[in-house]
Amino acid sequence: MLRFLLVFIFLASPVSLKKEYHREYHNNGSIKSQGWKKGDSKEDFWKFYFPNGKIREQGHFKNNLKVGYWYFYTKDGKLDMEGHYIKGNMVKWWLFYDENGKINHKCQLHKGVKNGYCLKYKNEKLKSAQKYSNGKKIKEWYDFRSFKKENKLSDLK
Repeated sequence: MLRFLLVFIFLASPVSLKKEYHREYHNNGSIKSQGWKKGDSKEDFWKFYFPNGKIREQGHFKNNLKVGYWYFYTKDGKLDMEGHYIKGNMVKWWLFYDENGKINHKCQLHKGVKNGYCLKYKNEKLKSAQKYSNGKKIKEWYDFRSFKKENKLSDLK
């Protein structure tokens, strides 16, 4: 009876899939993506490329969902945006860059939607702070003094 139970448990348990390195290619023969897979699921570090060979995005997967810190690039190879993913959702602070590679704005996101503060920059200088709730702008401040009157700096963490 014990032997039968052990065999049943062994056969009923999920088979451990082997992790393999995977590559896909564009029609022009250049690399499209590369990274680790377990079965059909993307795992660990991945890179995705434009047809011109430049990196499009890079970051980690867990159970086929984006997790951790990700970087996104323009077709000419400049950093476009970067930020955090949790279970496939854009969350926490994200940085967005202008065409010159300088930070244009930083925003707190929840499930890919502005939710919290956005800090806007021009020529690397802070120009305004905005507050959002579920994608809707609530208020905007143009000087630090007025921002501090109505907000806690600890909210910017």
